[in-house]
Amino acid sequence: MRDTHLPSLSRTARADHFEPLTLLSALSVVTSHIGLVATVSTTFNEPYNVARKFASLDHLSGGRSGWNLVTSSTETEAHNFGFDKHPDHALRYERAKEFHDVVTGLWDSWDDDAFLRDKASGVYFDPDKVHVLDYHGKHFKVRGPLNVARSPQGRPVVIQAGASDAGKELAAQTAEVIFVAHQTLDEAKHFYRDVKGRLARYGRRPEHLKIMPGIFPVIGRTQQEAQDKFDALQDLIHPTVGLQLLSNMSGGVDLSKYDVDGPVPELPETNGGKSRQRLLLDLARRDNLTIRQLYLRIAGARGHQQVIGTPQSIADQLQQWFEEEGADGFNIMSPWLPGGLSEFAELVVPELQRRGLFRTEYAGRTLRDHLGLPRPENPFSTQSAQAARVAQTA
Repeated sequence: MRDTHLPSLSRTARADHFEPLTLLSALSVVTSHIGLVATVSTTFNEPYNVARKFASLDHLSGGRSGWNLVTSSTETEAHNFGFDKHPDHALRYERAKEFHDVVTGLWDSWDDDAFLRDKASGVYFDPDKVHVLDYHGKHFKVRGPLNVARSPQGRPVVIQAGASDAGKELAAQTAEVIFVAHQTLDEAKHFYRDVKGRLARYGRRPEHLKIMPGIFPVIGRTQQEAQDKFDALQDLIHPTVGLQLLSNMSGGVDLSKYDVDGPVPELPETNGGKSRQRLLLDLARRDNLTIRQLYLRIAGARGHQQVIGTPQSIADQLQQWFEEEGADGFNIMSPWLPGGLSEFAELVVPELQRRGLFRTEYAGRTLRDHLGLPRPENPFSTQSAQAARVAQTA
């Protein structure tokens, strides 16, 4: 558990979770199209195990898996893995880049056509089409190859959620989707330009990275109905829970010693959650919020944009963010489940479809198909093909 403040935690439904890859493996056999994305940290895992698990999920699901690559952010996580202190921010991101390189290299261990499974000859795979990674870095030494065939998508989709400068640089190098929190369109547009502008120096194209801010939609037949629904949800926020959540999202700073109806104090920079801490401080200063007002603002949406209105007005806002390059899509943070998600699918999605902004049918079956992302080439296969052409020429 990240939050060790048991009195506040006891009033939430966030204390117990299934292990995500086990859960998604079960979901893979009872679903046919939805993407199956799990958050797995690079700080307290090993790349070989992570590569194997996600490749297996991609096979089980027919190409619908995604890895939300994160670095752990709290001291309590470190204490569960034999460490007295959480690794420094810069070190975590340095390790994350190496971790990504090892995982993707292992996913490319096998050519797509390596497995012959030829009964007549008795040959199961072509030994010339399996590749040893032999990675040697500062943090990892991994030989390979992976003992799972190349997956239906080539590689599972890599998603990233960091918004600090180190996080944006890591995303520019590694991510195919970014989850991010923004409070205003101007913030979203600046982030969009910043991250997309970093891609060229890594040989990447802007359309190969999708930026998807989170939104928290509260929907009504009228604006007043939506506002009433939102107010009812806000009334359910227990003060102890709200204050502790704000403390956690501020990097673990104890806010209970401050006047809850006073201004949000200047907070010391922390070792984790830097971008979210900055978002909260900017929001508090811009809107002149007290501590209480700030925790009420973020307790439901966790710092993501609250969109309160009719299906038409919500579609208007999403369309504006999309057309003005503040987003390539959105991560829907439903206010409650399953009803909040059902309302969005039944009321907002048809409005977006009428405007030509959302598909009316699937273009394919994989998560890459759904997101409009290309299937990555296998660099080992490309190198082998180039070597063969050189040999033929010689």
